[in-house]
Amino acid sequence: MDEQHPFAGHDTNQIIEERRAKLSALRARGSAYPNDFRREHLAADILQQHHKSDRDALEAKPVPVTVAGRIMLKRVMGKASFATIQDMSGRIQIYVSDGDSGQAVHEAFKHYDIGDIIGASGALFKTRTGELTVRVRELRLLAKSLRPLPEKFHGLADQEIKYRQRYLDLIVNEDARLRFARRSLVIQAIRDFLLREGFLEVETPMMQPIPGGAAARPFVTHHNALDMQLYLRIAPELYLKRLVVGGLEKVFEINRNFRNEGISTRHNPEFTMLEFYAAYTDHEYMMAIIPRMLLCTAQTVFGGSRITYQGRDIDFEKPYQRLTITGAIRKYHPEYDGSLLHDRQALISKLEQLGVKYQPGDSIGGLQLTLFENTTESMLFDPTFIVDYPAEVSPLARRSDARPEVTERFELYIAGREIANGFSELNDPDDQAERFREQVARKDAGDTEAMHYDADYIRALEFGMPPASGAGIGIDRLVMLLTDSPSIRDVILFPHLRPE
Repeated sequence: MDEQHPFAGHDTNQIIEERRAKLSALRARGSAYPNDFRREHLAADILQQHHKSDRDALEAKPVPVTVAGRIMLKRVMGKASFATIQDMSGRIQIYVSDGDSGQAVHEAFKHYDIGDIIGASGALFKTRTGELTVRVRELRLLAKSLRPLPEKFHGLADQEIKYRQRYLDLIVNEDARLRFARRSLVIQAIRDFLLREGFLEVETPMMQPIPGGAAARPFVTHHNALDMQLYLRIAPELYLKRLVVGGLEKVFEINRNFRNEGISTRHNPEFTMLEFYAAYTDHEYMMAIIPRMLLCTAQTVFGGSRITYQGRDIDFEKPYQRLTITGAIRKYHPEYDGSLLHDRQALISKLEQLGVKYQPGDSIGGLQLTLFENTTESMLFDPTFIVDYPAEVSPLARRSDARPEVTERFELYIAGREIANGFSELNDPDDQAERFREQVARKDAGDTEAMHYDADYIRALEFGMPPASGAGIGIDRLVMLLTDSPSIRDVILFPHLRPE
């Protein structure tokens, strides 16, 4: 028996050369890449429907099937051969023999390679070991694989190759295929949840004349026909709130944002965000609906409220912790007492001691936030709402009536990462205009991530926006959490990398 698997120890260039010679022979005989074969059955459906059938029943009443997929394993045994093919649903074994398929077809099959894509028609049977198998009557080579797949027993171990050649990762790693299938299910579960809650899905511009809705450095482009500079959006927020002004009182969008920032295990220059807004609600509404959304998503995709992330359990059914910025710092760093946290110069000294960059013009609230982000947020493993963000770092959030120096804003942290950001919306056009002017001053002072002044958005607010709240959830980080993935690159099909 000759069991063929990917070519460990062989020269890749030699293999490609040999396969190209086979392709040349195919071209000489006609179409090397036919497109007239139609698959009728998926591997998983066949296995689910017939795995309990016994051998005698399948022999007595043959079940015809037509399958197609990539050869992942091949065993040649004289007058008969086995192969395992893989389609989008899974794998199934096929049996090719002189008697069933014909000697010419079987002989041609012997020269097929691991990675080739084939189509086969035949009937189901069970082998002596009980494996459901397709007894092939007709066989077609549909696409020749010119490059060898990674060696069978080691798979694709190089992490960078997985990211650069995602197609190869998906071919050989079942975990990768499952991860991205679950990503799709997570997004669908969120969409279904919001639609049931009465939200309307919308689309807003990705190229904007003024980048707004977040503090971030944008990508810049140019529109030739209009001869104007445009920015890839950093957030859809200001456009979604324009829709609230217009009477679309509950809206959401799941789409791409683009930020010209560093790359890390948590950051990619383009990423997927959910943002949703509801009129006549406040931040407490958002802090109530988000836990329900995440619980529903976990139950829909995984069948329960519990997941495991990097060896630790998270239960979305448990109440979420709620802390202020200073409360969180003091909980996890008791040595940082009030004399430090409420003294601007002491905060600056501590940040300099820690080697942390800060904005020199920040007041105590901004410095407290910088200290929190660099010392404490990574410790917030269980779902935790951080509340009462300073107004100076929350230019789009409504001030607290009781404490105007802070806003009705929260961020949700899980497994040490920010998952969501939300607040009661600022609908006072004069206050918003003043906040924009403060942001422009910060930009003029050198803060490249500060916001622009958006006069049209102020005009929209002047028509009147109802009281509202909104939130954004980073889909990629949420999928990282739900699929136990340590890097954002694991959950983005084609992450950005340096050139090879």
